Amino acid sequence: MSRIDELIAEHCPGGVEHQPLGAVGEFIRGNGLQKKDLFDEGFPAVHYGQIHTKYGVWTEETFSFTLPTIAAKLRHASYGDLLIATTSEDDEAVAKATAWLGNTDVVLSGDAYIYRHSLDPRYVAYFFQSEPFQEQKKRYISGTKVRRISGSSLAKILIPVPPLEVQREIVRILDTFSKMEAELEAELEARKQQYEFYADQLLTVERDIQRVKFGDVATIVRGASPRPIQAFLTNQADGVPWIKIGDVPAGGKYITTTAQCVTPAGAAKSRRVKPGDFVLSNSMSFGRPYVSKIDGYIHDGWLAISNFEQYYVRDYLYYLLRSKAIQEDFARKAGAGTVKNLNADIVRSVVIPLPPKEDQERVVDLLDRFDALVNDISTGLPAELAARRQQYEYYRDKLLTFKPLETAS
Repeated sequence: MSRIDELIAEHCPGGVEHQPLGAVGEFIRGNGLQKKDLFDEGFPAVHYGQIHTKYGVWTEETFSFTLPTIAAKLRHASYGDLLIATTSEDDEAVAKATAWLGNTDVVLSGDAYIYRHSLDPRYVAYFFQSEPFQEQKKRYISGTKVRRISGSSLAKILIPVPPLEVQREIVRILDTFSKMEAELEAELEARKQQYEFYADQLLTVERDIQRVKFGDVATIVRGASPRPIQAFLTNQADGVPWIKIGDVPAGGKYITTTAQCVTPAGAAKSRRVKPGDFVLSNSMSFGRPYVSKIDGYIHDGWLAISNFEQYYVRDYLYYLLRSKAIQEDFARKAGAGTVKNLNADIVRSVVIPLPPKEDQERVVDLLDRFDALVNDISTGLPAELAARRQQYEYYRDKLLTFKPLETAS
């Protein structure tokens, strides 16, 4: 029997009482603090947006501060209070919370609540992450583009309230999982930095290596868009793949499928790419190369790169185009404005190294190993991290699900 089972058998064999959050605490709305009021020193302060991006289950210090004169006018959270962001553009992030464990008070912005309660603070914060909480909150979220939940609605959500000793044991176990996950995240980040360093080293060639204009060793052309595109989209069997940015997985290398197809007439007005050709974005993921594994067609937000095989090993060219030096050259030539335009002439003009193919293959072999370690979701560190997260989520939800206390009728 596990320690949790022992504690439950000892303290609550008949089940655990479930109470509304409002019955074991109170929700206090944050007020007044704006982004312009945040500084690098002063009185500890948290803006609701930072809860989404910077804080985990609990924290002992803030990333931002405000002036004491401003803090004096705001509502304060104390040790053990929960800081809750109550608005977001996606439902899952609504009511993201972090427990404040600092040794001073902290002030909180609007669009957020302070939850002052009588439970273990980290236990409550873990509960706010759990599936039981997420399922209950769905019925209370409102709004269209900006989704939100009120303090009065949060107060209605039921939380299991086991004895404090059980709460603390649950926190101990989940903290252990969180620590392992954090260690893996740190290792993955360190490996990514190491990968980028060695990639730059391996792709920086000797001065006596031949250099060529990219356009002299490859065919580089802009995509084309049949217009209006809606008139050419089709679900018919004779449709051909229509490649868009959204068809490429985040951080992915290959284009393997598309969400939409165009008619043969639309294809005739577009630009064809064959398996093995590169497509290069000149818009959203600026300058990012991808390798097509399908026969498809691209719009004018892409460039197509082909007929390079005489000079380059495909994977070497992929790594070369992703390298810091080439990406910086793309950006510099595309201009300094907010909207950069990476057109075909610019890409053709970029001067790139052309080492012997045996050297290219050696570099590919080394970088493939690093790449698998830091990016492969099936074998590398990302796979291990994903497995840890899945394990953590399973045990978190299991540990925070209790048999309700049976009451006499």
